[in-house]
Amino acid sequence: MNLIEELRWRGMLQDIMPGTEEQLQKEMTTAYVGFDPTADSLHIGSLVPILLLVHLQRAGHKPLALVGGATGMVGDPSFKAEERKMLDLDTLQHNQRGIKAQLEKYLDFDPAKPNAAEMVNNYDWFKDISFLHFIRDVGKHITVNYMMAKDSVKKRLEGDSGMSFTEFSYQLIQGYDFYHLYTAKNCKLQMGGSDQWGNIVTGTELVRRMAGGEAFAFTCPLVKKADGTKFGKTESGNVWLDPKRTSPYLFYQFWIKTTDEDAENYIRMFTFLDQPTVDTLIAEHRQNPGMRQLQKRLAREVTIFVHGEKEYEFAVQASEMLFRNDTAAILQSLTEEQLLEVMSGVPQVDVARTELETGKDIISFLADAKILPSKGEARKMLQNGGISINKTKVEGMDLVVNASLLLRDQYLLVQKGRNNYFLVKAV
Repeated sequence: MNLIEELRWRGMLQDIMPGTEEQLQKEMTTAYVGFDPTADSLHIGSLVPILLLVHLQRAGHKPLALVGGATGMVGDPSFKAEERKMLDLDTLQHNQRGIKAQLEKYLDFDPAKPNAAEMVNNYDWFKDISFLHFIRDVGKHITVNYMMAKDSVKKRLEGDSGMSFTEFSYQLIQGYDFYHLYTAKNCKLQMGGSDQWGNIVTGTELVRRMAGGEAFAFTCPLVKKADGTKFGKTESGNVWLDPKRTSPYLFYQFWIKTTDEDAENYIRMFTFLDQPTVDTLIAEHRQNPGMRQLQKRLAREVTIFVHGEKEYEFAVQASEMLFRNDTAAILQSLTEEQLLEVMSGVPQVDVARTELETGKDIISFLADAKILPSKGEARKMLQNGGISINKTKVEGMDLVVNASLLLRDQYLLVQKGRNNYFLVKAV
């Protein structure tokens, strides 16, 4: 597989250093991507660098995942408006363990294989380097003029907040990472987002000037949404890869809600489907966009890759729960956490638990809970068969609503007509 051709048609290639494609075709090449340990989980913005490493390994090359224990203490200033809060060593180590556990799901770390993935931490080689050694033996190779010419630095210097020496040094520190991996691991290639191009090129310069070697680089575009809003953000914040931070159901929902224009880009970038399959999917979707087949396939592929088949199947069931009639048993099987996730957009109504413990006739229950404006309206809706409780249709007006109907001893799902739902909570 020609890695560069594969990434190019997927829209995952932006800047590339001359000779990089030839190097990848010549021999098995060790390459690395850096991950910033600002949290104990990566989010979907990190999926692109993860996928770069996966594609690299599938093409027969050796991936290194660098978790920046040292650079995380400094903070990358690239295209940031202000200096970031620094993390202490214990927090960084905790975050690194979480990220390593996630990466092990996507990359093959089997040491018996010649292109086995490896995890490296730049704190391991920076912790013993003295400041004097660094500025004398490393800093002398890169001029201040060279560093200030980088767009990421210029934009900060032109802004109101300026840039601390700590942040200014980040470019040199990341560049030294490349030099160290070149000498210690024969790593000849660095990959990353397009905002990292300046830092990456500094690394290739240090390899050339300090080791007399040749190093290569390419970047992928930063993912954006068609409407200009930030990719990977929702009203509740980041979409995380950790199921404890973002449930597989909500993760699936993010992808299923993708616009048509974005789905056409994301199906190339975030899945491993081949080009003929992708082209066919896009053509079929354009003929009948209302079926949202492109979004469904995108959500399927990415959810299975990140969370597995079982969690994907639950996400589909949960997503269809409000729109199907055969889901009463599924509804009963949900944990409280899953139930609240599925019903996150459904209006919630509180009722006194004491009323349900003694029991209440269905007409009074509907009217008192304000699900219907009056007992007369409730009676009329029941006569027309328009009320369901926990996805089971109420057949008559003699039903007594009591605590035995509660899901997880606390909730009732009441459906009024075809599409109006209320989550009743006993308080």
